[in-house]
Amino acid sequence: MAPGIPAAMERPHFIGIGGAGMSGIAKILARRGAKVAGSDAKESGTAEALRALGATVHIGHAAGHLADDASCVVVSSAIRADNPELLRAAELLIPVVHRSDALASLMQGLRAIAVAGTHGKTTTTSMLAVALSELGLDPSYAIGGDLAGPGTNATHGEGDIFVAEADESDRSFQKYDPEVAIVLNVELDHHANYASMDEIYDSFETFVGKIVPGGTLVVSADQSGAVELTRRVRDLSSLNIVTYGESETADVRVHKITPRGLTSEVTVVLNGKFLTFTVSVPGSHYAHNAVAALAAGVALGIPAHNLASALGKYTGVKRRLQLKGEAAGVQVIDSYAHHPTEMTADLEAMRGAASDSRLLVVFQPHLFSRTQELGTEMGQALALADASVVLDIYPAREDPIPGVTSTLIIDAAKAAGADVTAVHDKAAVPEVIAGMAKPGDLVLTMGAGDVTDLGPQILDHMSS
Repeated sequence: MAPGIPAAMERPHFIGIGGAGMSGIAKILARRGAKVAGSDAKESGTAEALRALGATVHIGHAAGHLADDASCVVVSSAIRADNPELLRAAELLIPVVHRSDALASLMQGLRAIAVAGTHGKTTTTSMLAVALSELGLDPSYAIGGDLAGPGTNATHGEGDIFVAEADESDRSFQKYDPEVAIVLNVELDHHANYASMDEIYDSFETFVGKIVPGGTLVVSADQSGAVELTRRVRDLSSLNIVTYGESETADVRVHKITPRGLTSEVTVVLNGKFLTFTVSVPGSHYAHNAVAALAAGVALGIPAHNLASALGKYTGVKRRLQLKGEAAGVQVIDSYAHHPTEMTADLEAMRGAASDSRLLVVFQPHLFSRTQELGTEMGQALALADASVVLDIYPAREDPIPGVTSTLIIDAAKAAGADVTAVHDKAAVPEVIAGMAKPGDLVLTMGAGDVTDLGPQILDHMSS
């Protein structure tokens, strides 16, 4: 039986309760019986889902939304110091708890799997959640996106396993004590919080150091940053290390990946035996995520052949190469990719799926700081598409940086030979794409902001 409610979490108030990470914790607490409340900037399906679980969700931020008897206020790193509910919490002397501490408290007493890496966390966490559920193990999980199948980003299960996406962006993943940790890759990102690769490595080393004695690190044998991390932690005496990938030295070796349209067939060598299974999403990077999930499950003692079969039941996560629909012979697919490595991986996957069709991309850069540091590489990635539309930067939590605009990306894309068009009015995109697309084309909306809203609008415009 899973643990109950931590004392400080009996009456939590979440500021920004509709966010992917925050809503997941709120859902688990509500299902465990806590009196959950919170606020969010706008109405959403997530807010409605939380209300259906008994939570009180206010729209907008105001001091009056915080109940005097709240046991704590839960915040993420995105919440600013002048938030009126946060200021009210200080007046009432209500403890303020970071999202990562709240999640860590929910994992206490359970066999935790923490999935980390610069890219691929949501997909890999989701694969594990689906596979373990399929095997009847009834895990709890908290994911940074909604599963395409169950349609939720978190659940409270009665089993003894908790699978969590571990976010390195603000070092919050250092709060967890997993039995198994996955590190998919290690790259420089989140430039507002990390100044160098050395800082990134230090942060990941701290995360790995929190694995419980006798626990296991599952880590890529192919990606250079992961390989360097493995070198740095190799001497930790209480740690078991399992590597995976195409490298001949990998403990779980990827023998072959065979693309089959929007799916892949993966063959691995594990303990000297060949094992083949299906991954129901395209692209070698997703196949590698599935192998990481396989290795993590085996580290918990789950038979490999059972896991392999169950992983085939995974059908994707919203915004991770999610098919939004088809109109006038044109398929529209949505991608959350916002870092050049992710962009390249998804574009290569869709290029393989497109075959002889054209690939058209609508890209929305995410964050001024990321564009300032990686805008050139983003533009170079767009050269993999037949044509691209680039929107203005989605600011999220950041203030503008003078001189940093989408032009940085557009200039780099053109220098790389890309056919790219700037569109400053997002509302104009459906008409622009309708004028470009022909039957058989694939249209990819790409980015971590609200570019995802354009998929249905493009389909409607194509239909009319």
